[in-house]
Amino acid sequence: MEIAGWIIVILLFAVGMAGAIFPILPGALAIYAAFFVYGFFISFSPFGFWFWTIQTLIVAALFIADYAVSAWGVKKYGGSRASVIGSTIGLIFGPFVIPAFGLILGPLLGAVAGELITGAKVDKALKVGLGAVVGLFSSMVAKVILQAAMIIVFIIWI
Repeated sequence: MEIAGWIIVILLFAVGMAGAIFPILPGALAIYAAFFVYGFFISFSPFGFWFWTIQTLIVAALFIADYAVSAWGVKKYGGSRASVIGSTIGLIFGPFVIPAFGLILGPLLGAVAGELITGAKVDKALKVGLGAVVGLFSSMVAKVILQAAMIIVFIIWI
């Protein structure tokens, strides 16, 4: 049973790290689930109050960073609330609509569309779209770092 537990933990860690790049995957929640799998298959005894507190704070920081950093990219390039919403919609639906390039084009086109809806000129809308892509990549970097920290804390703790 212990080997099966480790296999599932490692798979959940891999899914979690892939989730930092592909927003369709559960990301941090998969990593968090790996801790429960470890507990059920091996032991919950290494985990205590401080482990769960640290991990939960990292997950909360991940959720905040995910949206805040993406919105920051749009706002930094002069985007409006409509372009932030458009970018978020594009991030969610882009990979489904344009499978190969939707992850990048979705937020870009969503932000541009949101900005154009508010009456902005095309050059400003394109600049805001670029900001959406910058925010997307910044968010990915933040998620990779924080999710790697979750895994490292787990490894150190056990």
